[in-house]
Amino acid sequence: MSPIAFPDGPDQTPPTTEVVMRYHLCWKHRDLDGVMALYHPDIQYHDFFQNRVLGHDELRDYVRACLPHEAGEDIVHSDRIRVDGCTAFIQYQVTVQGGEGLVAFQSSEAITVKDGLIWRINEYATLVRQHAKGSQAGGPRPATSRLGLSPRQLSTMAQDLEHYFNHQRPYLDPELDLQQVADESGYSRNQISYLLNQVLGQSFYRYVNQARLQYLMAGLDNGSAEAPIDQLAFNAGFNSLSAFYKCFREHTGLSPKAYLKQISLRART
Repeated sequence: MSPIAFPDGPDQTPPTTEVVMRYHLCWKHRDLDGVMALYHPDIQYHDFFQNRVLGHDELRDYVRACLPHEAGEDIVHSDRIRVDGCTAFIQYQVTVQGGEGLVAFQSSEAITVKDGLIWRINEYATLVRQHAKGSQAGGPRPATSRLGLSPRQLSTMAQDLEHYFNHQRPYLDPELDLQQVADESGYSRNQISYLLNQVLGQSFYRYVNQARLQYLMAGLDNGSAEAPIDQLAFNAGFNSLSAFYKCFREHTGLSPKAYLKQISLRART
């Protein structure tokens, strides 16, 4: 590896700190143009999680996909930013609440600054799964690499999927399938499948039926549901009463009849 052909040393620490802090704040404030303005025209972004190198022309789409989309989605930095000469080190963690526990992505970046701009980034990441049942740590790095997903992008995909289900309510369609969700959410079928099965820990149909059940129960709890429970199930998108009853009991521990009786008793007190 050839040596860096520009000045380095303690006197470079203050200007490097200034650039990296601006970079950090642009990410925090979701400022895409601000992030891009800090990249050197000759930047090389080494994403070792996906085993690829991105140049300046490719980074805009990458950063846009990785930026947090809503309040509360900030990346949590697990250590202070460390600077030594023209190089800075950042460590952070992205956590997704999965169906069987927390899924955490531990990442670190080595950032090199040249001429007041970010010239090199080496990003390393590890997928750490923490199940309630105590499954072993480690991660299916080859699968995520083949699917073209970084830890940041995988977290963003989970948030996008939740936003899509909450606002578009695709689950009300009893014929909803994985391909339709992929087409409408902007991801590939394999990417959505990987997110659900390996990260969120549940099948596509379980995820969809849980969304249907939440929709139905919101109507039950606020008293706006007037139709028979079986009709409400079909209105919520269930295409099988057996699937509805199974999902309902798994979620509440009660049959629909017992749950409605419980609601009625609460209303009288």
